[in-house]
Amino acid sequence: VQLQASGGGLVQAGGSLRLSCAASGRTLSGYDVGWFRQVPGKEREFVAAIRRYGSTTYYADSVKGRFAISRDNAKTTVYLQMNSLKPEDTAVYYCAADTGLITSSYGRASSYHYWGQGTQVTVSS
Repeated sequence: VQLQASGGGLVQAGGSLRLSCAASGRTLSGYDVGWFRQVPGKEREFVAAIRRYGSTTYYADSVKGRFAISRDNAKTTVYLQMNSLKPEDTAVYYCAADTGLITSSYGRASSYHYWGQGTQVTVSS
């Protein structure tokens, strides 16, 4: 499956952005979908994930209460709503997908087979 991430940009601290992850030519309802972020010189970091078919979600402690991952009704797009953004949220954000992940796998980048291109999020102080 080919993934397309979009929605990044420049925002002031305290602001909001909504990232989108869409699959070309198919729905994402049968896929576990995760969002990761990466800054230069550091490993890719787990942000949030949503379980296939349902609405079970997982979040990194650093974004709990500020970010929300969701699917649209047609299951074609997964969103990452980011509120109360902080300068430390600045990174390239990637969406990823796979099928059949177990709970302990959602937070590992190596668990996901399909990746979209990144979208830059920059939060100014």
